[in-house]
Amino acid sequence: MTTGRQAGIVLIVGMMVMSAIAAWTKVQSQPSADGRDAPSVFDGVLSSVAVSPEMSTAELQAVLTEASAIILDARPYEEYAVSHIPGARAVPAKPGTTPALYVADATEIAKTIPDKSQPLVLYCNGLFCGRSERFADDLIKLGYRNVRRYQLGAPGWRALGGVMQVEKPALLRLLAQDATSVLIDGRAEVGLKPHLRNAVSIPLPQASQAKDDGRLPMTDHNTRIFVVGTNGGEARAVAEAIVRDAFHNVTFFGGAFTDLPELLDDEER
Repeated sequence: MTTGRQAGIVLIVGMMVMSAIAAWTKVQSQPSADGRDAPSVFDGVLSSVAVSPEMSTAELQAVLTEASAIILDARPYEEYAVSHIPGARAVPAKPGTTPALYVADATEIAKTIPDKSQPLVLYCNGLFCGRSERFADDLIKLGYRNVRRYQLGAPGWRALGGVMQVEKPALLRLLAQDATSVLIDGRAEVGLKPHLRNAVSIPLPQASQAKDDGRLPMTDHNTRIFVVGTNGGEARAVAEAIVRDAFHNVTFFGGAFTDLPELLDDEER
């Protein structure tokens, strides 16, 4: 074998080895099949091109726990009332806005939150909703320096296990309109009076048990579920327990049980 031919073979073998090393390195840098090296879904954002930066679900959870920012719902009040992220504030509409290009009124925020350095987090209806982005742009034009968007919005929050909060007028209307909805009495003791009309009693310790005994709608985990308790904290705790049992459409009433006389049995009003 000639020296030139030997050199050619060595070169080819070397290239094959280098290609194999490169391929192995690429495989090692990718997530493993079991997902242990994959990023958490709670850290994901949409990376939409906008002036205002995005916030992940994990960051929003931390903000809510620490009360380190004001959460603003960029949707019309009617949508806010049906279901909103707990603790979020509703904002009136900008005068002259249309349904297609709805924008919350940034000047209303200037009246109630004069501190332009105040951290603000906005959200709306998820991936394709531009309401929070338009609202953020208006706030930034007014000089607000710490505006971020949770662009996954209400659908993303719910899909990732977050409960929503309902306002009283919307709760009464939806219970009357949606015959498939389920009203949960989350008070700690079963059988307490007064009774909620057509309600199912599920105290917090019985949330998982309710999947097996028929109290929760096991054939449709997207059924609209409303939880009422002695107070908003109790209702929220039961709602979160039901969410952890894989129900996707759970909302709690943030007021007291006594705030809903319209839902009491007729003889107990």
